[in-house]
Amino acid sequence: MSAFVIDAFEFCRLKEQAEGELPVAEMARLAGETVDRAGSIKWSLAGGADKLGHPQLKLSVSGRVNLVCQRCLTAMPFEVSSESVLVLAKDEESADAIEEVLDDESIDVIVGDEAFDISYLIEDDALLALPVAPKHDVCPAQEVAGPAATEKVSPFSVLKNLKR
Repeated sequence: MSAFVIDAFEFCRLKEQAEGELPVAEMARLAGETVDRAGSIKWSLAGGADKLGHPQLKLSVSGRVNLVCQRCLTAMPFEVSSESVLVLAKDEESADAIEEVLDDESIDVIVGDEAFDISYLIEDDALLALPVAPKHDVCPAQEVAGPAATEKVSPFSVLKNLKR
């Protein structure tokens, strides 16, 4: 995976912004969840501070990947879309303390670093946006077969025909 390394605390202090695009093929964990390694994930990252002055990153990811439908086992396109707010802490102890103070499930507190590779954050966000069991609304095989294929034959009608 191509690394995009930042000094997370400086990035937030200077209120920097960055954006880019990562191919799915370069993200091993995400590629493992897809049918093929096609597609890419667009991302944008903005640094800043939360209302209490803690360094904060806002990450947005979006893109299209091909997953396996759990009903028909064929490929299905899926739109990845996620926005995260990440508050930075110097270490695990500080992260726990900040999490208690914030008391907000929508905000994640992570340990920042001066050599922080955000490509892992991007991949994590994309993975978390995937459904646990992806399914077509209507599987392609069902569309082709039409309503006649979905009609069930009563087992009693089969027995009735055997009686004759």
